[in-house]
Amino acid sequence: MANQYKLKVNEEFEYSLTKKDLESLDLVATEKDSYHLLQDGQSFNLQITEKDFDGKIYRVRVNNTPYEISISNPLDLLIDEMGFALNSASQIGSIEAPMPGLILEVSVTEGQEVQEGDPLLILEAMKMENVITSPRNGTIKSIPIRKGQAVEKKHLLITFE
Repeated sequence: MANQYKLKVNEEFEYSLTKKDLESLDLVATEKDSYHLLQDGQSFNLQITEKDFDGKIYRVRVNNTPYEISISNPLDLLIDEMGFALNSASQIGSIEAPMPGLILEVSVTEGQEVQEGDPLLILEAMKMENVITSPRNGTIKSIPIRKGQAVEKKHLLITFE
């Protein structure tokens, strides 16, 4: 997952690529924003016509056919997997465990007001400490877990008022 990227083409087709896949492309820059790609014995001319770096959306012409490509990087995919949507953070009512693990620390209490980005707890999974932060401003309603507790994926960790 750490090196996984998802490309969505024209909001219709999805492709998953790893960093290794991207590095192995036979791609050569020919001009500014123009490239030549050789893939499976076929030749493709690519030209980037528009870039929205922050929105991660690119308009590209491949052999003069236009495409819109949106790119999700590993962090975007993790946020999506954890159920956090950047545009709908205010609607999040609870946080579930994104993976099985052990609760190492609970940094908040019931009734506590938190700001977006505040650390809520630390979940140890696969020998890594994962700090789970608040996806929004709000008040902690309940914390049905405790330090030292083992949790499974989708286990309820925290609810918001």
